Amino acid sequence: MLEGNAERSVEVTLGRLRTMDGPVTPPPPAAPLTLEDLYRQHRMRLVRLAILLVDEPATAEDVVQEAFTGLHRNWGKLRDAAAAVGYLRTAVVNGSRSVLRRRKTAREYVAPHAVNARSAESLAMLSSEHQAVVSALSKLPPRQREVLVLRYYGGLSEAEISEAAGISKGTVKSTASRALEALQKAMQSPN
Repeated sequence: MLEGNAERSVEVTLGRLRTMDGPVTPPPPAAPLTLEDLYRQHRMRLVRLAILLVDEPATAEDVVQEAFTGLHRNWGKLRDAAAAVGYLRTAVVNGSRSVLRRRKTAREYVAPHAVNARSAESLAMLSSEHQAVVSALSKLPPRQREVLVLRYYGGLSEAEISEAAGISKGTVKSTASRALEALQKAMQSPN
């Protein structure tokens, strides 16, 4: 019953929108159909279709504009005017799907962990030797930097680092050793 009500609500709402668009006025029979005619007659209806699919008027207009651009590129391959309207409708639906896919991908994107830069004030309070250590630390690969920071800043044991970083104790030891070697080299290099 509820499903029938939802279907009826959608039918009534979209039917109302369709009537607000007004009837499609075909061109005079003697005149050949042009892209301009199609644009004038169908643009707003296609924009409303796209708005219903993508929920943003500006994006919907872009989708419709792309559909008309595609139609222009393929104008010579069309069978008749009815095919042009069908092409536009399909292009708008496919363009809307592409927009929605890109949105979904953008929402799911998680930026890689960015290293927080130290403030100028905190660096100014460090001696030049300490500044060199902080600078060298920032050049280490992420795992090596994590192990050293957890060990020397966090004061964690190898077992605690292993748990916090999700690596074995042996990996903590070898990573710390390699990190200290790399840190030493970075601090000795002139740049």
